[in-house]
Amino acid sequence: MNFSIYATGLMMGLSLIVAIGAQNAFILRQGLRNEHVFAVCLACALSDAVLIVLGVTSLQQIARFMPWLDPVMRYGGAAFLAWYGTKSLYSAFRSSATLSAAEAKTSSFRQTLATCLALTWLNPHVYLDTVVLLGTISTRYPEQQVSFAAGAVTGSFLFFFSLGYGATWLRPIFSKPSSWRMLETVVAFTMWIIAFKLLGGM
Repeated sequence: MNFSIYATGLMMGLSLIVAIGAQNAFILRQGLRNEHVFAVCLACALSDAVLIVLGVTSLQQIARFMPWLDPVMRYGGAAFLAWYGTKSLYSAFRSSATLSAAEAKTSSFRQTLATCLALTWLNPHVYLDTVVLLGTISTRYPEQQVSFAAGAVTGSFLFFFSLGYGATWLRPIFSKPSSWRMLETVVAFTMWIIAFKLLGGM
């Protein structure tokens, strides 16, 4: 294990997932609700780990044998994100004056996990960051790609669990219904912006 390359993978992995996106917005909301936080963080981290390893080991083969995957993932992901954004905005408008973090627990474990996995695996940006970008960067370190991948995977676990459980510090702010409505609105527009970018091929 080469520590310097491990650290490079760690920093690269963190830099690619820090920006608020569909997946991170969902984790933040689950953390604020204290709803299935461990399962959501673990699902996202494990999914990232699988995709990172896939990118480091198989990027060139994937691009050569599956040229149709990009448009399928782009349009399918855009449709899902547009639907999820609409759902979030509807939730913002129908929030009552008595909404609280405790009362927001409405999703079952199965529903929450299914949504989490859909936001991860149906979002082409996840593949761009983990498979394409990290896979490409790892080629700079021949014979040391295991160290790079291990660092990037560690970054994913650190970030997702920090985001999910760190959200508890914000819970007093979100005891107000106006804060929940604002969060839902931000989530909605985040989903729509990402969907628009996917349709534009960005």
